[in-house]
Amino acid sequence: MKRTLLATCLGLLLLFGVSGCAGERGGPGAAGIAQKVAAAYGVDGFHSIDGLRFTFNAAIGDKTVRRAWQWEPQSGRVTFFAPEGPVSFDRRTVSAASPEELRKLDAAFINDQYWLLFPLHLVWDEGVALADLGEHPLPLGGGSARRLVATYPPSAGYTPGDVYELFVGGDDRIRQWVYRRGGAPEPTRTATWEDHRAVGPLVLSLDHKVPDGTFRVWFSDVALRLEGRPDWLTPQ
Repeated sequence: MKRTLLATCLGLLLLFGVSGCAGERGGPGAAGIAQKVAAAYGVDGFHSIDGLRFTFNAAIGDKTVRRAWQWEPQSGRVTFFAPEGPVSFDRRTVSAASPEELRKLDAAFINDQYWLLFPLHLVWDEGVALADLGEHPLPLGGGSARRLVATYPPSAGYTPGDVYELFVGGDDRIRQWVYRRGGAPEPTRTATWEDHRAVGPLVLSLDHKVPDGTFRVWFSDVALRLEGRPDWLTPQ
């Protein structure tokens, strides 16, 4: 890897980043809601996916970041499409002992992938405490939705102790969410979940923003390939 150029194109814009861990879930009601949310986004069909491409785009004030990825979930291979050429690694082998540049690259991938696939992580990730707080006003704009809080343990991933407040509609899709880094009492990031599209067996939210236009995350160039098929499916 070319350290300086790779670090520059990564941008180190990590809006959050966690990884799986081990433990228990917090209550059958909350766990049932989490299962329904994950199902609404296609978790049951993820096993059939051989490859997933996406470009993560973010704008915060006058700063922008664009990162393009390809992930092969069954092999663990991740490719980052840097300006000087693609960089691939097996994220199953990344650890605290890995080179710093590789850990930064993995952290960027985890951040971007969680924005895209967080509903699936509600059932993928172990050790997440879940709480169903019932109907609550939406943090952005009017209306209300069911508030499901997911708390990661203090020893998990790149930003341990993170808390996610999900506002879930009657169709089991996320309307908005609040992210609190490291369990901070005040929101670190609040955003909408918009532009839901079907892509093969998945449903993905491709746009997240705030009404005043100061923050936005969106996805482009999304495509997936099913096991045993050569073609790439795009959002419908």
